[in-house]
Amino acid sequence: MTKHSKKLVVALCLLSLTLLPAMAQTARRYSVAACDWMMLKRQKLGEFALSKDIGAHGVEMDMGPLGQRVLFDNKMRDPMEAAKFKHTADSLGIEVPSIAMSGFFAQNFIRRGNYRELLEDCINTMHLFGSKVAFLPLGGCGDGWKKPGAEREELVKRLRVAGQMAVANGVVFAIRTALPAKESKRLIREVGSKGIKIYYNFQDATDNGWDIPKELKILGRKNIAQIHASNTDGVNLRDDRKINLPAIKRVLDKMGWSGWLVVERSRDANRVKDVRYNFGNNVTYLKEVFKD
Repeated sequence: MTKHSKKLVVALCLLSLTLLPAMAQTARRYSVAACDWMMLKRQKLGEFALSKDIGAHGVEMDMGPLGQRVLFDNKMRDPMEAAKFKHTADSLGIEVPSIAMSGFFAQNFIRRGNYRELLEDCINTMHLFGSKVAFLPLGGCGDGWKKPGAEREELVKRLRVAGQMAVANGVVFAIRTALPAKESKRLIREVGSKGIKIYYNFQDATDNGWDIPKELKILGRKNIAQIHASNTDGVNLRDDRKINLPAIKRVLDKMGWSGWLVVERSRDANRVKDVRYNFGNNVTYLKEVFKD
């Protein structure tokens, strides 16, 4: 073996060692993350260390408040800030599987004039962290779109535009509809884009008395981009009788679904402000149940 060949072999060995952590993460069927805004760390550098401390594989980063602003209050438009956040996440081994636009809980996506610009801002942020899913809640749209009419037509039109943007950029916009699975699936079919899927939320099901395993089966593997695996505040997931995580895992296993389970709430009512306690307990329990 020549001197050059020996150097090449050593280089390849070193490269394989650096890829092992990433390969291990990719091999996981289920990964667990937490929402930075609910951990009181919205676009704060400490969100990565906190996520590591509570045992999460990743963190769902929010785009920042919207309110009366033209754009999200998004620090990641500053290249220096973005580089600092990316370096910190990488150094701690924390992934950013999804970017959230929680501002649309209060803002109406149907009526927002610059919605394309907001979606572009989100996609640009996703590219910075290699995120593949964007969380788009429809909570600020009211209820008019849930029945046939002008609002429904406008929503479908805008989601088709969002879907085109997503497909062109290799990402997905995952919508939270707060509808039963059959109606969510109907909306997805109306839009007809691979770039639009459902961000399923356990809370919506428990609030309405829907059976989560049945809802997941109705939606189907291909329509579910990601899951907010938590309930309204009251108790941690381990003590929540409304959510049967082992049964949910069995259904997801049979469906062949894999992806990210993200903790949003499920805080102990007596310790709501204790972030490490609540999110640490929920992440630990999810990892226990959904271990490979």
